[in-house]
Amino acid sequence: MSQDSRLRVVCLAGPSDAGKTTLVEALVGRLAADSRVATVKSIHHDIEIDTPGTDTHRHRTAGAETVVGITPTLTFDITTRGKRDPPASAADPLLESDDPEIRALASTLERLAGRGYDLVLVEGFAESPLPTILVGEREPSAVGGPIVGRGDDPIDELVETIRSLEGLAIDDQTTGESDAGAE
Repeated sequence: MSQDSRLRVVCLAGPSDAGKTTLVEALVGRLAADSRVATVKSIHHDIEIDTPGTDTHRHRTAGAETVVGITPTLTFDITTRGKRDPPASAADPLLESDDPEIRALASTLERLAGRGYDLVLVEGFAESPLPTILVGEREPSAVGGPIVGRGDDPIDELVETIRSLEGLAIDDQTTGESDAGAE
C-alpha cells in the first residue's frame, strides 16, 4: 500500500440521480493512477448476479457461504450474508451496528484491506460512521459520518481530501488473507 498501510475509505452519499456514480467514476480515474482502488456499491433491492443452473449457482444453493468464480479475465466472489457474523476486529464501530448491511460493509472492508487496497470509495451507506462526501441535496444530518467534502467541490480538492484521510486501523490478521491472495 502507498503512504501507510491503513485503508482509506470514503462514502459518497446523496439521493438517487444526484451524480454519485459519475463522481465515483471521476475519482477512480484520478486515484487509480497511483493507488489500488476498490469500490463498494449499496444496492437497495435484491438482484441475482449468479445465473440459476450454472455451477457457481449450484454451489451456492447447495450451501456454500462463499463461491468464487475465476474466468480468463475476471475473479468474482459471492458471499451469502447471515450464515454467521464476521469476526470482530479494529473495525468494531462498524461491526457494532445492528444494521446487517453496515456489518456486511465492515466485513467487506476487512477483506479489501487484506487484499492490499489503498482506497475504497463506497457509493451509498449514508448511515455509516465513515467520512462522507455529500452529493446533491441531502441534509447533512442524514449521514452518519463526518462530511469531508461536497459533490460539487473541485475534483482536485476531493482527490486531495481522500488521499489525506486517516486510514482505518483494520487488522489484516482477522481477514485470513494476505497480499499474496490479491487479484
